[in-house]
Amino acid sequence: MGSALGSENEDGMDVEGILAIILIFGGGTLFLLSISPVGKAFADRLRGNVGPTQDPELLAEVDALRQEVAELHERVDFAERVLLKSNDRNELGKGESAG
Repeated sequence: MGSALGSENEDGMDVEGILAIILIFGGGTLFLLSISPVGKAFADRLRGNVGPTQDPELLAEVDALRQEVAELHERVDFAERVLLKSNDRNELGKGESAG
């Protein structure tokens, strides 16, 4: 019928022992996370202390990439138009002579 302390359930598992292990390892993990740089950044974000930072070098690089993508888009459009024109010429073929 279980032990005198009543810490085992019907399956014979020690519920208090499992709970203690979970609390020890979970608490240790949370403590280590809180002192890590990731934990500190997360805490600052929760407090609302961190505003959006803008790196001018990063913004310049993003603008350069946008320019390159725009140029590539123009090149693809030109290539599509050239291919369509060449396909149209091939479809027409030679005209038949009136006879």
